[in-house]
Amino acid sequence: MKSYASIAAVVALLACVPLLTASNVALNFMVVALLIALVGQGWNVLGGYGGQYSFGHAAFFGTGAYVTAILQVHYGLNAWLGLVIGIAAGALIGAITGALSFRSGLRGSYFALVTLAFAEVLRIVASVAPITGAGVGTLIKLDLRWETFQFQSRAPFYWIILAFVAASLVLVKLMEGSRFGAYLVAVRENEDAAKAVGIDVLRVKLAAMTLSAAITAAGGCFYAQYFLFLDAGIAYGPWISVEALLAPIIGGIGTVYGPLLGALVVKTLGEVTKLATGDAPGLDLVIYGCVLILVVAFAPQGIAGLLRRRA
Repeated sequence: MKSYASIAAVVALLACVPLLTASNVALNFMVVALLIALVGQGWNVLGGYGGQYSFGHAAFFGTGAYVTAILQVHYGLNAWLGLVIGIAAGALIGAITGALSFRSGLRGSYFALVTLAFAEVLRIVASVAPITGAGVGTLIKLDLRWETFQFQSRAPFYWIILAFVAASLVLVKLMEGSRFGAYLVAVRENEDAAKAVGIDVLRVKLAAMTLSAAITAAGGCFYAQYFLFLDAGIAYGPWISVEALLAPIIGGIGTVYGPLLGALVVKTLGEVTKLATGDAPGLDLVIYGCVLILVVAFAPQGIAGLLRRRA
């Protein structure tokens, strides 16, 4: 119960941000940071707890984003229902990717490359398919109403993405204390030993992949509603796969709060770099790379590990 109380305290503290500032710049910064935290938590389920490192979480993010956008633009479906279907579609892509990869016995770098390939294939398909707008992209019509998941200010968006992050924190905490979570960690530590003691390794990894994809797809659905525009490079581009793995690795891989801490640090670094260098192209990636090297070399358990040791 103490852990859940800490989650409630963190969420309550973050929920006060729109009450303290009405700045669109500050709120947009926090919305994007929480979006990265959500996607990072999705990666953390599979990579942090399951030890299955993916380089292609853009496949799930983009699927969620495109499905919810296409259902609204081409079929007039309610945005909230489109959100649910988008999450389900992302989970389905995750299950298919996992089934093809894990049944083939792919691990380590081979699995990482396969996930990257899936994301790239989907990007190419989205860049030429008429239903996605091909090279032009998909634009969701501006209609500022609650029913359409569009609002006059950024504050409602902030509270919604915070609710998603809060749900992911609780979900991962529940997973940590469950039998499934124990099985997943056992698979991460030694897959052959886990199989020897009777754990259905394929089923555990497939469940983790599906759950990870669903959380990531939720981030994609939110992105579509927040920015109201998608193209193949945005939805399935490598940027989101990089952000998804950077946040938990920097914040603390295999921990509940790691993705949230990492996302706030990554976004802050990005903004500070832009202010200091005048938005020099590619410099933020150089900074990310340097930070990642430092974390791996001197704090392999991330910021969460450092805080735990301090405590």
